[in-house]
Amino acid sequence: MHSFAPEILLITILSLVILSDAIASKLKIPSVFILLIGSYLVYTYFKAAVPIDLAQNFTTVILFCIPLIFMGDALHLSFKDIKKHGWAIFYLAVVSVAISIVAGASLSYFNIFEGLSLGGYVALFAINMATDAVSVQSVLSRFKGIGHDIKVLIEGESLGNDATAVIAFFFIGLPWMLNGQIDATTATVDAIRVFILSTLIGLALGYGFYMLMKLFSDRRGELFAFVVEAYSAYLLGEHFHVSGILTLIVAIVATKAWIDDDLANDTAKRTKSFLRTLRLGAIKSTTTDRLEYIYDMAKEFGYIAAVVIFFALAEMVDFKLLLEYKREILIMFAVTTLIRAISMAKFAFIGDKIKAIKPVGFKGWFILTFSGMKGALSIILVHLIPDTFPHKEMFEAVTIGVVILSIFVYGIILWAYFTFKKDESKDNIFKRS
Repeated sequence: MHSFAPEILLITILSLVILSDAIASKLKIPSVFILLIGSYLVYTYFKAAVPIDLAQNFTTVILFCIPLIFMGDALHLSFKDIKKHGWAIFYLAVVSVAISIVAGASLSYFNIFEGLSLGGYVALFAINMATDAVSVQSVLSRFKGIGHDIKVLIEGESLGNDATAVIAFFFIGLPWMLNGQIDATTATVDAIRVFILSTLIGLALGYGFYMLMKLFSDRRGELFAFVVEAYSAYLLGEHFHVSGILTLIVAIVATKAWIDDDLANDTAKRTKSFLRTLRLGAIKSTTTDRLEYIYDMAKEFGYIAAVVIFFALAEMVDFKLLLEYKREILIMFAVTTLIRAISMAKFAFIGDKIKAIKPVGFKGWFILTFSGMKGALSIILVHLIPDTFPHKEMFEAVTIGVVILSIFVYGIILWAYFTFKKDESKDNIFKRS
């Protein structure tokens, strides 16, 4: 008797995507709400529709989805936007996250999570400061009045935020938590090493795939090249014991940056330089129309991967456990929200002090604060904690609770803001000096 599990699972996933989009359009609400609820109901009450044992294959399923989720986000960042908003993205994705983790870890002084070491606080906040671009984009795509600048900041922050959180978790929080102590100098050097090596490997791979794409000129081949690049970068980064996610992000962004430069020179007066000649800049790697197709398809791949992650979340949800740890969940959600609001407020007005970062005003601060939804990466990180860790049950309950609350609470706040404010303009959010 043949097993049709893969076909059934694909039918279930695509059906959920179709139905959630249709219902969300009718009700004028973000589709991620329907997806999350639908995934849980299907997985819990219609087991035949998900004929794969996610508990047994959890890690395999999760690792398969990571490149698809991050590929789509990285492709949407253009080189022009990175140059324009580079310092702002760096603050949001690196400085802000580091400050937030330190601020969260300082709560160990008050012993809020009983019995948890300082390293445990660092690990827990690293897990719960990672944002989820798929959920954010699902919410924000429903509304007008969100200009290009804010979308760039959200996408850039999500990618950099995740990379920073991963490095903080794996190379500082986790070893500190498991060993009970850590050498600060060694940890710092290790984190810097990971950042540099991941970036270098990503740049090399990005250049290789950029050159490879000059050999063919069809949109399907180019799309699959990006998919192969995403998986290759992630595997290569993990193989060399650095950050697979950061390697993937750098590789895709680098390839896309060189493509953007070629297209910009194609529409303007061609410039000649040694570096441009070295990368055969006169030969097109793709076209604007084909890139639009790649964007759309990459977005759909990421969306499908997100549904699989939601199934994995449904596997982990235990409402009795969530109620048992409701105090810890509410504290973590309130603290991470407050830290993010303060961090984004600093960014909103920091432009008065730092010329490279323009202040965004109240609207920008509000959107940035409540676009900090948690999702796939938080679930992945908490799952990778060894089962022997005595507080793993609490970590899972808190993380799942924060993910669910952030999607629904933040999502509803943004939905209410854009629904009732009736702001149809797409003005630049940056305040003019």
